[in-house]
Amino acid sequence: MSEDPKRIWIVLMCVMVLMLSLLGDNYGIKAEPQVPCYFIFGDSLVDNGNNNVIRSLARADYLPYGIDFGGPTGRFSNGKTTVDVIARLLGFDDYIPPYASARGREILRGVNFASAAAGIRDETGQHLGGRISFSGQVNNYRNIAQQIVRIIGDANSAANYLSKCIYSIGVGSNDYLNNYFLPQYYLTSRQYNPQQYADVLIQQYTQQLKTLHNYGARKFVLNGVGQIGCSPNSLAQNSPDGRTCVQNINVANQLFNNKLRALVDNLNRNTPDVKLIYINAYGIFQDLIDNPRAFGFSVTNAGCCGVGRNNGQITCLPFQIPCQHRDEYLFWDAFHPGEAANIVVGRRSYRAERPTDAYPFDIQRLAQL
Repeated sequence: MSEDPKRIWIVLMCVMVLMLSLLGDNYGIKAEPQVPCYFIFGDSLVDNGNNNVIRSLARADYLPYGIDFGGPTGRFSNGKTTVDVIARLLGFDDYIPPYASARGREILRGVNFASAAAGIRDETGQHLGGRISFSGQVNNYRNIAQQIVRIIGDANSAANYLSKCIYSIGVGSNDYLNNYFLPQYYLTSRQYNPQQYADVLIQQYTQQLKTLHNYGARKFVLNGVGQIGCSPNSLAQNSPDGRTCVQNINVANQLFNNKLRALVDNLNRNTPDVKLIYINAYGIFQDLIDNPRAFGFSVTNAGCCGVGRNNGQITCLPFQIPCQHRDEYLFWDAFHPGEAANIVVGRRSYRAERPTDAYPFDIQRLAQL
């Protein structure tokens, strides 16, 4: 007796779908990413090689940095950074290239402008040598945007293309770590109280956002500052027991974060053609500190690699042997989270697991708009 033709057709379709899936896995056939390009601005938390070509003390182009990434690249981690995680979740089949090496048509999928020791203020981090401040990164983006106009062929088409891209910005940490709380090098803590300093930073930040907007940016991810007062360096320098987070630093960080979140509301309300979201890195990190074992961490107050108290007084030295169980350490070195923490923060930035992770919504939703 012959099979039902409809049933045979359904079986054939299922076989074809399975074969196409296998071909995709085996021959590199991939879906298009959710956005055409991903532009990244920031500091050492997301620098992936820009400081390698700068005369700076803030660099990570040596082992054991990159020990779980196949070797050092300039990333301040044993492995991936948060933006590496997010790039993959957005559907990109490779990591976004650093500005220092991005060439030709590859800039069409985005560029990473981040620079270790960079801040919102131009003087931030100057005691560490060369770095590309946020304003310098914005200037580098203007150069890239002009190149994209030439590649695409006309300004209107380029503007339409750029309006669909995601612009991730994570600056401000160094304006505290390598400026405000280093009175031996900088005057800011004598010029401003924490509230005034946060206001000054947000004003400068807003001006750079307007420049990015003038050059095509429409979808912004503004990343809050993390808990600098809980880093191994802060604990080593200022915590009496090496475990209790340094409150005055974290309070100042939260003042900035609250103003940054308010800026998202203000610009969403008053700039009709933009969409901005705020990522609560501070809150996500609080989860990791409060419930470390739920995320697989056993050490939250010391770097996996470093020197001195909490492995936090000096950062990871060239060819130093790091801790053995790297995924159990929240921090890789004196200042930077390890890959395991970056994966958690990256995933929760992309797809919020708690209502407080992202405001007013997460990166996944922003990509769909």
